[in-house]
Amino acid sequence: MIEQILEFLDHAGVAISLFAVAVIIFSFVIAAWRYAKQFQIDDRLQNFGRFKKELGSGLLLGLEILVLADVIETMTVTPTFQSLSMLAAIVVIRTVVSWTLTLEVEGHWPWQSSTTGKENV
Repeated sequence: MIEQILEFLDHAGVAISLFAVAVIIFSFVIAAWRYAKQFQIDDRLQNFGRFKKELGSGLLLGLEILVLADVIETMTVTPTFQSLSMLAAIVVIRTVVSWTLTLEVEGHWPWQSSTTGKENV
């Protein structure tokens, strides 16, 4: 019974990882399509800013889903001290990437309100 649960969780971790990659690819395709569609119509600088914002948002969502998959895979499939430390390192790296993407997309750090962030960045 426990082996079946662990096997299910292993497959779930892989499925969630694939879903995260699909979210990133899908968000890129949609953002690039919208960028190309509006290339000649809108102001190019405004259009590029919108492209960056859409792409960053999709990447942030994909990274959050990948963290979920890593937690499932690490804690259920291979619960060793080494895998736990690798998970901690991955979460720290992805958190830093998420913070910098949030700064790029929204113009302020995640812990700042949107009105004070524009003054400090």
